[in-house]
Amino acid sequence: MKEVELIATAAAGVESAVKSEVIKLGFKDVTVDNGKIMFKGDISSIPRANLWLRCADRVLLKIGEFEALTFDELFTKTFALPWEEWITQDGKFTVLGKSVKSKLFSISDCQAIVKKAVVEKLKSKYHVEWFEENGPEYTIQVSLHKDIATLTIDTSGTALHKRGYREKNVEAPIKETLASAMITISYWNKSKPLLDCFCGSGTIPIEAALIGRNIAPGINRTFASEEWPSIGKDIWKQERVAALKAIVQDIKLKIHASDINPDAIELAKENAYLAGVDDCIEFYVSDFRNIRIKEDYGVIICNPPYGERISEQHEVEIINRDMGKVFSRYDTWSKYIITPSENFERLYGKKADKKRKFYNGNIKVDYYQYFGPKPGSV
Repeated sequence: MKEVELIATAAAGVESAVKSEVIKLGFKDVTVDNGKIMFKGDISSIPRANLWLRCADRVLLKIGEFEALTFDELFTKTFALPWEEWITQDGKFTVLGKSVKSKLFSISDCQAIVKKAVVEKLKSKYHVEWFEENGPEYTIQVSLHKDIATLTIDTSGTALHKRGYREKNVEAPIKETLASAMITISYWNKSKPLLDCFCGSGTIPIEAALIGRNIAPGINRTFASEEWPSIGKDIWKQERVAALKAIVQDIKLKIHASDINPDAIELAKENAYLAGVDDCIEFYVSDFRNIRIKEDYGVIICNPPYGERISEQHEVEIINRDMGKVFSRYDTWSKYIITPSENFERLYGKKADKKRKFYNGNIKVDYYQYFGPKPGSV
C-alpha cells in the first residue's frame, strides 16, 4: 500500500490528547502544530483514523505543500499535484480556504484559482472538457499560513464529533470530542468509578463508556472517503470489522451520571442506548448536592452550568461554592471541572493542581484539575 500523509485537526488545547491517540494507533512520523497533528501511514490509515480518533475534529489527506507568493504560483503548483490519484472523473468537489499572515489574503480568489487548477489537471488526465460531478464528494481545503499553502482533501465529511448517538441535545451541550479529551487527560481509567453530576444529555459518561469498552467512536456513522475508489470498500470493511472485534463485551464499568433535570436524564438514557452503552451507566435524577457514591478513588468529570445570562450568574456562583463543599466529601477522588468562570477557584475554595484552556464551541473555558491521592495512601 502506498504511503499517505494525514492531518488530524483539533480544537485549541486538545492537540496533546489527539497526539497520544495517533501514537496509540501506531501511526508514524507524528508531529504537532497549532490545531494540527500530522502523521503518516498507508491507505488503511484513512478509515482507521476516522473510526478511532476520539478527540480530533477531522482527518485531512495532505496532497501537497509549497510557498505561494503570487496567484500564478498558486495555480502552477496546485496544477502540479496528483489530484487524479484521488478525484474520480465524475467526482463532485468544492474548495474551501483560509489565509493567515500571507500575501495572498483574498480567500475567495485563492479558492477560485485552486478550483481552476484542479479542473485543468483533471481535464488533462481524463481527456474531457466537462465533468458530470455526480460521483463521490471531495472537499478540498487550501490553507495559507505565512505564504505556505497546504492543500488537503477532507476524508471525514461530517465532523468527527458527530458520532450518531446524540440526535437531540439539552441547552449548552459539550462536544463529544471535547468530552473525550477531558476524559483522556484525566486520571480516569476503566477500573475506576466515574461520576458526572451535571450530565445533561450524557456526553461525558457516554464517551467514558465508549472508551471503557473500546468502542470506536465512528463505528455507527459514515465518512466521505468511504465512497472513494482510491481507498476501496474492502479496506473500509476490513477496518470496520477489526473495530467491531476490538469491542470489550465482558467488562463491568462503574459510571454514574446524574442531573437535576428529569428530561435531561431521559434524553441521556436514550443517547446511551443509541451509543450501545446503556448497560454501562447508572443514571440518577438528583441535585448534585444530594449525590452519595460509596466507592473510593474515583474521578469526577463535569461541565456545570455556565450562567450566560446575568440573572443566572448568582445561581452559578452558589453552585460553584457548593461544589467545593460537596466534592470535599470525596477526599480520595480526583475532580475535573470545565467552566468559563474566571473566579471559579475562589468560589470553589481551592486552587487547582493544574488547569488548561479549551474552547467549548465559541466559549473560552478553563479545565480545572484537582488530583486525588494514589490508592492506599489515605
